[in-house]
Amino acid sequence: MGEGPSPVLIAAGEVYDMSRAAPTVSMLIEDGRCDAAAGTALGPLEKLGLSAAHDAPCRLLSPIDLQCVKAAGVTFAISAIERVIEERARGDSGAAQAIRDKLEDRIGGSIRSVVPGSKEAMALKATLIEDGMWSQYLEVAIGPDAEIFSKSPALSTVGWGAHIGVRSDSAWNNPEPEVALLADAHGNAVGATLGNDVNLRDFEGRSALLLSKAKDNNASASLGPFVRLFDDAFTLDDVRRCEVTLRIEGEDGYILDGVSSMSEISRDPADLMRQAMSEHHYPDGFILFLGTLFAPVQDRDNPGRGFTHKMGDVVTIRSQRLGALVNPVTTSKDAPPWTMGIGALMRNLARRGLLA
Repeated sequence: MGEGPSPVLIAAGEVYDMSRAAPTVSMLIEDGRCDAAAGTALGPLEKLGLSAAHDAPCRLLSPIDLQCVKAAGVTFAISAIERVIEERARGDSGAAQAIRDKLEDRIGGSIRSVVPGSKEAMALKATLIEDGMWSQYLEVAIGPDAEIFSKSPALSTVGWGAHIGVRSDSAWNNPEPEVALLADAHGNAVGATLGNDVNLRDFEGRSALLLSKAKDNNASASLGPFVRLFDDAFTLDDVRRCEVTLRIEGEDGYILDGVSSMSEISRDPADLMRQAMSEHHYPDGFILFLGTLFAPVQDRDNPGRGFTHKMGDVVTIRSQRLGALVNPVTTSKDAPPWTMGIGALMRNLARRGLLA
């Protein structure tokens, strides 16, 4: 601890340093070494003196390391409508409300009631095409294939307390509170955590081809506070039932609250994991953001322009079975730079004698 990143295991309130058993989280998962007896006891979590400061000797990092970072988009009806709004508004938040009213009136009920890929979904698609209302976002919302994309590189995610970043040239953006599933190398879900899949609505709204600029930026993905591993007391069914709350607190006194219920997801988490695995192979496993119901439309400053972040906002994502993920907001330019890539991690582990 303090010498470099170390996987930890929490069991019965005690924290165990697992770095001697497995120097990375991916190895810990793959080798089945998640046993406190193989670790070094550090004491109760509340007594470790954890700090959110970037240079603190003891702080929580993202609970993953070498895993690929994947994300599923447009997995809730409301998020599908909001993506169509971004597309039709060309990234202009001022045009969003009028488009939102029209779309909700026309397709809101129907898109919530169909099963993606079903005959009913295809009939709805045909009707919307005829009406000139079809969109690439509706294709992944109700078609057979989910939107699965690479969110960011391995080791790039930040953890509890760290700053999350939005591009300094973005004028319309928001957090995306989500549940994320951790998969082993075979695509099996082994646990769940909370995540913030930060989104730039103006960039993606201008063109879907700007998705990488909207999604993959310094400090633009947070995970934590920990991965809760599946066992008899916590299973994928608990993920299917969980509710995720969001609170945004601004330095200007602004407060926004929201709730995302996983029971309203349009595609089952197991199906999303299967589609993420597809015909790929992930030797170090992967993490999959499952998507969000929450798309903030509450006006912050000017009527009709909805929500966007201000620097200094504090975002708290919470779920009863997964804890709370808290991150202050800054720009990607001003967030601490990402410096520990795979090469730096391997050199650090070798220097500590953990690769033998």
